[in-house]
Amino acid sequence: MRFAALRHKLSPKPGIQGKIFIAFGLLSLFSIVTVTSIIYLNMRETIKQNAITSVADSIRQADESLNHMFEEIDRLNTVAVTNKNTVIDILLSPSEEISYEWFQEQKRINEFLSGLIDYKPYITRIAVIGLNGKVFFTGGPWIDRNFLQTKAMDYMLNHGDRHAYFKQEGSTDVISVGRVIRYNKESIGVVMVDLNYDFIRSTYGVKPTADSVLYVLDEQMELVYPSGAAPASLSPQMLSTVYAHPQLAGTAVQEAAEQKIDGKSYIVVSRRSGDTGWITRALVPLDSLLSESVKVRNLMIEVSVIVFAAVLLGALQMSSRTTLHIRRLKTMMMRVKDGNLSFPRMGMDSKDEIGELYTVFISMIDDLQRLMQDIRISEQAKREAELTALQAQIRPHFLYNTLNTIKYLAKLNDVPNIEEVSGSLIELMRGVLGNSSEFLTLREELDYMNCYVSIVKYKYMEPISVQVQVEDDDLLECRVLKLMLQPIVENAILHGVVPAAKGGLILIRVYGECGDLFIEIMDNGPGMSQETMQQLLESVKEGSASRFSGIGVRNVHERISRMYGEPYGIRLFSEEALYTKVVIRFPEIRRDEPSAKEAG
Repeated sequence: MRFAALRHKLSPKPGIQGKIFIAFGLLSLFSIVTVTSIIYLNMRETIKQNAITSVADSIRQADESLNHMFEEIDRLNTVAVTNKNTVIDILLSPSEEISYEWFQEQKRINEFLSGLIDYKPYITRIAVIGLNGKVFFTGGPWIDRNFLQTKAMDYMLNHGDRHAYFKQEGSTDVISVGRVIRYNKESIGVVMVDLNYDFIRSTYGVKPTADSVLYVLDEQMELVYPSGAAPASLSPQMLSTVYAHPQLAGTAVQEAAEQKIDGKSYIVVSRRSGDTGWITRALVPLDSLLSESVKVRNLMIEVSVIVFAAVLLGALQMSSRTTLHIRRLKTMMMRVKDGNLSFPRMGMDSKDEIGELYTVFISMIDDLQRLMQDIRISEQAKREAELTALQAQIRPHFLYNTLNTIKYLAKLNDVPNIEEVSGSLIELMRGVLGNSSEFLTLREELDYMNCYVSIVKYKYMEPISVQVQVEDDDLLECRVLKLMLQPIVENAILHGVVPAAKGGLILIRVYGECGDLFIEIMDNGPGMSQETMQQLLESVKEGSASRFSGIGVRNVHERISRMYGEPYGIRLFSEEALYTKVVIRFPEIRRDEPSAKEAG
């Protein structure tokens, strides 16, 4: 018990102000986190897309610059391989080295080659190498007939029908572009132009981040150029990424993807040149690329915290102002709960639902004060009525005792008719005044009806024949409204038996049908018209009401209808000069079953 009380104090149920504050705070927090997250994620995606676009454009521009340079070199090679007077004739000349003719040929071809590469600083050397061992070149480094035995010479002879690109390694890295020299459809040598490697470095200087690396591979998947940030040794996973073969050959293809290499995320941008077939791959570390976005994210978090704190302060003020009138109204209600109805009224100028609630509450308090005043007056009147009822209790008892005395004297003096009338009147008085229940069994109701007939027959000084037919004796235990038969039988005697003078008969038939109880009261009197029957149901004339009970036929119908609803009640059937029949319909309710009123 102590633990539960302590827990209740530590975690009380939040009031309306607390609920508004918590709901507004959570909604604001959710909104700020959602907006910040969306902005940050979009910013990251934008940075990645911009990096991919920038790297791809740089690689494309580098490829286009290199291709433009290779096209220029191809034109030089074409000029050389198609020059018959200088290049082809000298290669086919039978002159030997260290001869006057050889010196003249050397001078003439060197002048020709120098003229081709003058004012072209991106070319370091141009050479003509004959398969017969003649070698002519301008520029550096030195080259001699030993070049015929190199891998580069074999590659150019095999791929130099159009142009062959080959990276030579030595004291100085160069890119060589070679073309085969043919005469009479026979290969007699090659023309080779060396491209300055510094041009490659400046062309492919693509560095979106400091630790980005770029690799250029030729068609043989040999490394042509690695960027300065490239590591000296590559892991197997990095090697498989860098040296991955292209999917299509002979076409320019560009693609970008995010890959995880050695546990680190990279953006890999690849492009294959449609002219040279070279593949350029740039690997941009995602962490370095998004380092600025991390700073922006931290700044957004700081701003979000400040905004959220400001929102919480605003929510606290708003919830306090919103619930101010509610707290005042609660204070007034607690005073009313303590029984103080004359508390000072705190005016509320609020025009919203709380102001309306205050108005209704004050109106209820005023009504409650008036009601309590009425109750005090009613209680006073009730005490006076109880005193009056106590004084009047002697009257029924006195009447019963008097009637019993008359009945006893009639029996002593052998006057049976007075004894019968007084006995019947006692039973009627006991049923009306002594039984406070609204319901009786049908058997009791028939007994009261017989008492009434025993009394009224002396009024007309002639016998009244009343026959009762009961289909099933169990129906006599059904519950019916008290004193419902007496007004009907009274009307049958008054309007049916008495006018008939002699031979008047009242037949009462009791039967059940479809779960309902039916009671028919029929007389063989002069009958009545439809207008008379309608008037009998709508209103009872003053002379038609029972002087004993004051309850008419219409009242009986209304009592049954109000208690059980439609179609229960009274229906009239009559033909003039023949008969009048009254049918009373009740639900068949046994003694031990609750009535409709009791069930409600």
